[in-house]
Amino acid sequence: MKMLLEKKNIVEKWNSVGLVSRIAIGLAIGTALGLLLPKVQVIGLPGELFVSALKVIAPLLVLTLVMSALAGAKAKTSISLIVVLYALSTFTATLIAAVGSVILPIDLTLVTAAEQNAPTGVGEVLQNLLNNIVANPVTALTTANYLGILAWAILLGIALRYSTDTTKAVLSNFSDALSTIVRWVINLTPIGVMGLVYTAVSTNGLTIFTVYGKLLILLVGCMAFIALALNPLIVFSLLRRNPYPLVLRCLKESGITAFFTRSSAANIPVNLELCRRFGLDRETYAVSIPLGAIANMAGAAVTITVMSMAAAHTMGIVVDLPTLIVLCMLATIATTSASGIPGGSLLLIPLVCSLFNISNDVAMQVVAIGFVISVVQDSFETALNSSSDVLFTATAEYRARMKAGKSFQVTLLPPSLAHPVVELDGANNW
Repeated sequence: MKMLLEKKNIVEKWNSVGLVSRIAIGLAIGTALGLLLPKVQVIGLPGELFVSALKVIAPLLVLTLVMSALAGAKAKTSISLIVVLYALSTFTATLIAAVGSVILPIDLTLVTAAEQNAPTGVGEVLQNLLNNIVANPVTALTTANYLGILAWAILLGIALRYSTDTTKAVLSNFSDALSTIVRWVINLTPIGVMGLVYTAVSTNGLTIFTVYGKLLILLVGCMAFIALALNPLIVFSLLRRNPYPLVLRCLKESGITAFFTRSSAANIPVNLELCRRFGLDRETYAVSIPLGAIANMAGAAVTITVMSMAAAHTMGIVVDLPTLIVLCMLATIATTSASGIPGGSLLLIPLVCSLFNISNDVAMQVVAIGFVISVVQDSFETALNSSSDVLFTATAEYRARMKAGKSFQVTLLPPSLAHPVVELDGANNW
């Protein structure tokens, strides 16, 4: 009995430490073990299990949350504004990446061609999108096809609006139960991060941060500019107040986890839980967060644009302004088919390279370079993509509250609160 009490006290003390602090501890331990014991691959197993657990629960969670939200939905919603913010952010990201590529042109040393399948044109991208939307619902769940899951969840949610209150209550209770499981999984993030970092360091060492340094500086620099300058500017334009408390909170609570999982799909449960802790409207975020994992791809837009521009510069192709604008539009469209998995955006590079008549063989060599630096590039890309989903969802809701004459402040409630209430600030401050 005494031993059980001691173990319980240790767990309670561990849980009393902030999640970000625990993640930092996991990061340090994973790095140390990766350098000292690079051949003990079993140490990386918790990382694989952690990402797998998030990916397994995410499709079911999205399906039930969207169905439940729409079944009991009321008239108010901020979805339309959120969609506009997603599109605006993604397109502007391509412009920033294009300008950055012109200011800092990159010459690539082409490597062995990568054996991957990439889309051959915009028509194929659009066809794939439509096929995903009308996919068999069971297949969509088992393959984590979020377009198909979202489409079926919307249809079922609308149909269930006419069901009995008992049916709606059962659906709501089931989604609450899945949300509870998500909180259990998220509590294991530090252990998962330790495993993920161990795998990255033991496989690549620390040299990954110096290989293709100029290219990484451009990619990460553009993403950092979007996260710390563009997104705050968008938030400020809508809310007319200091945006950084909200921006930094989203980066801290969502971006860090996304950085290590390197999967927007795996981070969906994390973002849904974060929106709940912000006290946002469940009817809104239950739809906007899974939609953002598909449509809000500023980081992917940067990767596709920078890598394509680098390929053009390496081949000696001069890109004029009209072509640059078309490139930005094409990259924006292409990002909507980027899969929510590590490296999902890289296979879209040949599609944009085709705009410059660059052969597929050369383009796939650029993709191979992308996979070499993906440990760093994809981590920053996913952190930007995923944290922006919460940022724009919160911004749209706060904007709606302002228009309704309500005040608010950014308050992150403890994980134990199942039904948070947003704290209001009479001074209308954060």
